[in-house]
Amino acid sequence: MAAMDGDGGQQAWSAHRREVLAAQEDALRRTRQEEHERATAKLRAAIGRWQEAGIDPLPLRAQPYTGSGSVRTSLHGWYLKHDRSIAVDTEGRFYVMRVDGSLLSRLRGVTPEPSPAPLVVGRGARDGETFDLDELLDMRGKDPVRP
Repeated sequence: MAAMDGDGGQQAWSAHRREVLAAQEDALRRTRQEEHERATAKLRAAIGRWQEAGIDPLPLRAQPYTGSGSVRTSLHGWYLKHDRSIAVDTEGRFYVMRVDGSLLSRLRGVTPEPSPAPLVVGRGARDGETFDLDELLDMRGKDPVRP
């Protein structure tokens, strides 16, 4: 690697590198936001189809990170997987239904925070089970998770 021409060259290189990284971060943020918006539109369209088909929303329960059982939430919606690990509420917000399973949480209930909706559900998850969002929504329309 060629030697830097003094302190000014190093500063210029560092400034350029910061600009490149900032541009990459901004592009990634925009891509994720666009994916979330497209996925949310698909979720809302699926909710409309489910409601027309008479598939009513359920009270949603979350699963603790450790232990067994489930924890009450204030949410109503539909589970997207039979293991009840992900769900969508009646407003079309996407949730990962894993929460702290402390005694206090079990007594009071919890309110999970919505997550950005993905177009590919399970991408990067440890179990290796991934679904295209359209495919998963069609499966739940044909085979909804029942109480």
